[in-house]
Amino acid sequence: MLSALAVGESRITGLLTGEDVLATAAAMRAMGADIQRDANDVWRVNGVGVGGLLQPQTALDMGNSGTSTRLLMGLVASHPITATFIGDASLSRRPMGRVIEPLSRMGAAFTASPGDRLPLTLRGICPAIPIEYRLPVASAQVKSAVILAGLNTPGITRVIERVPTRDHSERMLTGFGADLTVEQDGDDMIISIRGEVELKPQVIVVPGDPSSAAFPVIAALLVPGSEVVIENVGLNPTRAGLFGLLRAMGGDIRTLNERIVGGEPVADIAVRASALTAIEPDPADAPSMIDEFPIAFVAAALANGRSVFRGLEELRVKESDRITTMAEGLRAIGAHVEEIEDGLIIHGTGGEPLEGGATVSAKLDHRIAMSFAVAGLVSYKAVTIDDMSSVATSFPTFESLMTALGVA
Repeated sequence: MLSALAVGESRITGLLTGEDVLATAAAMRAMGADIQRDANDVWRVNGVGVGGLLQPQTALDMGNSGTSTRLLMGLVASHPITATFIGDASLSRRPMGRVIEPLSRMGAAFTASPGDRLPLTLRGICPAIPIEYRLPVASAQVKSAVILAGLNTPGITRVIERVPTRDHSERMLTGFGADLTVEQDGDDMIISIRGEVELKPQVIVVPGDPSSAAFPVIAALLVPGSEVVIENVGLNPTRAGLFGLLRAMGGDIRTLNERIVGGEPVADIAVRASALTAIEPDPADAPSMIDEFPIAFVAAALANGRSVFRGLEELRVKESDRITTMAEGLRAIGAHVEEIEDGLIIHGTGGEPLEGGATVSAKLDHRIAMSFAVAGLVSYKAVTIDDMSSVATSFPTFESLMTALGVA
């Protein structure tokens, strides 16, 4: 997205070629960017400049990507164009109101389906109105949408967050030359961006996704005798909460070859099978691992003792209601799980495998599907997932990678 708004050619390597990324690239092409991918998976993007997005001639199909949809809504909101966003059945159930509200304050207009859902048409405005917006919920997507709208808005747009959320957008915008500052004011973090600044093209090396790494990490912790090294994993502290959680549970997880790549901390992760103990994580830490809770629930199901997960209301508005979906699936394969309003209480087996032997519904949710695939590795009987197709949105090589690690 940022390369498409820079003036000149950016080069990107290490980019995940999941369906979410491909849908984003297609949307940026539809709005004027020249995006090419060569045989060596090097992406070259020639941007249109801040303020240069063009009117798309067809609806922007975002597939299953809520992140792409909300961030692109921010980009479009401060351009004088109209865009219609559509998506698959799962994405079309996800509410967009939390993004519509601040972008409407900036002057954009929306026509959404009932419940502020897709299909949705956004009519951008230029010039947009700079705002100061305090996040009502901890959401990096909402924060980033407002910041991206501020890129083409005269004056200074500010976002105030009480609970720190992932800061990839701030780091990358700074790298592209945006006039962005981050200041601490008491308990508040204030992110300010001055609009209408030219972005400079970059050479970007994308580190490995910690959300994807979570699955082989927990599989290695749970399957006896396992020892795995996962290379080049991004360990941004606003994203890497899961690894600290697993260490607190007794997981043997070490970081090797720590380094900084493109402003992001990166390392290799060495994992050995470990006996895990139950945990009750601080709800304040949830934003740093919000996408990893489904697979963390699997780890807790095999731990020794009673784990309590609270403060996870956000999981109910993901690709599925991840609290209910995980509770139902874990019960079906023999785990002792209590569902509460904002999370789960899980009574672990103490390392004993789960019963398995059931078919679970992934609800078109890639992280649910992969979580139960890992659960199947530590079950007496096979676990069947009704549909693994959604995995292609974020981790298209999941099955081949797990097979290479010895999964039958």
